[in-house]
Amino acid sequence: MNTWSLSRLLASLHDDIERRLATVRESFGHPTTKGDASEYVWLQMLQTYLPRRYQAEKAHVVDSNGVFSEQVDVVVFDRQYSPFIFHYEGQIVVPAESVYAIFEAKQTIRAGEIEYAEDKIATVRRLHRTSLPIPHAGGIYPAKPLTHILGGLVTFESDWSPALGQPLIDALERGDGDRRLDLGCVAAHGTFGCDATHCYTITPQGKPATAFLLELIARLQSSATVPMIDVRAYARWLAQ
Repeated sequence: MNTWSLSRLLASLHDDIERRLATVRESFGHPTTKGDASEYVWLQMLQTYLPRRYQAEKAHVVDSNGVFSEQVDVVVFDRQYSPFIFHYEGQIVVPAESVYAIFEAKQTIRAGEIEYAEDKIATVRRLHRTSLPIPHAGGIYPAKPLTHILGGLVTFESDWSPALGQPLIDALERGDGDRRLDLGCVAAHGTFGCDATHCYTITPQGKPATAFLLELIARLQSSATVPMIDVRAYARWLAQ
């Protein structure tokens, strides 16, 4: 009689992600096609396993001042309380207030890719976000303080040897403020994360893709719900 095994189930999720990323790297010759396919692997994992209150897509982010971010490979945003999302011909634009997390997806982690991800993430974190008081049966809650937008980098391989050694930590520590990476995954080798004191922890092996997914969910839980968006701040652009 076969029995369920939680350890095997969690391990199989990682094994599937690592195998698919390896297939993409080995099978696709065109760099753009390879990059798009890698992004899709990570997006599909998040779309499948994140709670339904979240949605993950490749998207641009816009604020009520009309400023747009660069396109980000993976944007995790609120789907329950954010009414304004533009989706046309495969192009998705979400309001800055709805964003929980943003990630760049690359084939390999290296210093240049870390800097690229930091720059992309900063274009989102620097956007203006509104936050309105929240009416309830007993009165009105004050406007919710803006929460930190998580940012990171997910890859298949590492260009460094050792893969997750001091050069990785040195590269990560060069990013600060709006450019700081909070967590990431190198599927073939391990994960990294930044704590509240901005110290980085490297966790080698241990089924990295699954570990990354669970850590992301834990951090999303701690960030609670996005602020109440001021829809009228966006509506004023109808008169432009």
